[in-house]
Amino acid sequence: MTSAKETRHLMMRANRLLGPALVERDLISLQDLERATERLLELTARGEPRECTLLGVLAHELKVVRETDVLRRSVEIDGIGLVDLRAVEIPEELRKEFDSGECWATWTVPFDRESGFTCLASAYHLSPAVRAHWEKRAGGPVLWYGTTLGEIAELLGKAVPAGAA
Repeated sequence: MTSAKETRHLMMRANRLLGPALVERDLISLQDLERATERLLELTARGEPRECTLLGVLAHELKVVRETDVLRRSVEIDGIGLVDLRAVEIPEELRKEFDSGECWATWTVPFDRESGFTCLASAYHLSPAVRAHWEKRAGGPVLWYGTTLGEIAELLGKAVPAGAA
């Protein structure tokens, strides 16, 4: 389980490293990133995990990138798969292992285990901090899948309320 301080640090790091990855892949401009970062700091002060998303600010508030473009780039460059979380039922034993705080902080959810691989659905796959956290946390090999912020939020909202373990 992660403490509130660790979760906040993870969330800030995930967002901070997502921005440059989006700029590097020509999905947003540096000016867009600066505006979105300012807005994210305002949202972070509120303390609502589902609002603390740089990608959400960029895609839904500023409308400078579409989530589908981010997902497409991850599929093309990184070769990850896509998953529709609306059709996924997380196994009970896996559900007990994950902490909702780290899922909200990284916009990533472990959703299956197959032949020793942990399957991770993420809207933040481009963030090196997210990949490093989950690859360490999984304790073994991982298979990455892209998904949307909305699907992550819907799944987490059903599984466990924000901030609960």
